[in-house]
Amino acid sequence: MSLPDLTAYAPHRSVTDADFEGTAVPGLRADFYRRAEGDRIASVGRYSYGGREVLMAWGYVDEEHCRRHAVHDPSRGWQPVTEGCPDVRVVRTGERVVGLEVRTPEGNWLRAGATSRPGCADQSSEVSVPV
Repeated sequence: MSLPDLTAYAPHRSVTDADFEGTAVPGLRADFYRRAEGDRIASVGRYSYGGREVLMAWGYVDEEHCRRHAVHDPSRGWQPVTEGCPDVRVVRTGERVVGLEVRTPEGNWLRAGATSRPGCADQSSEVSVPV
């Protein structure tokens, strides 16, 4: 299975400092695309941080969760398409949101945003990605 071809979709909206379940992530951009597929509307969310692609998640607007997603590893490119919503953690330093982490299919966490490794000052909370 491959990534959605965004040229087949129309831009729907873009959000800067996009949020995950009510938590805004400074520097995270979300671009949403849609297209009609019969009586349904297919949707793709493409997320980037600092101009670097982080992940894509897609499905249908009438579904509560993503059908599939793919994570972009800056050193290896797009990882294999995975069923369901991505595992995403908002990264905090104290109360301040400083980035996010996304789990690859192999179970590794890729960080977008704060460059420090998780530790005493960092706290993460897992969230799901809206499409």
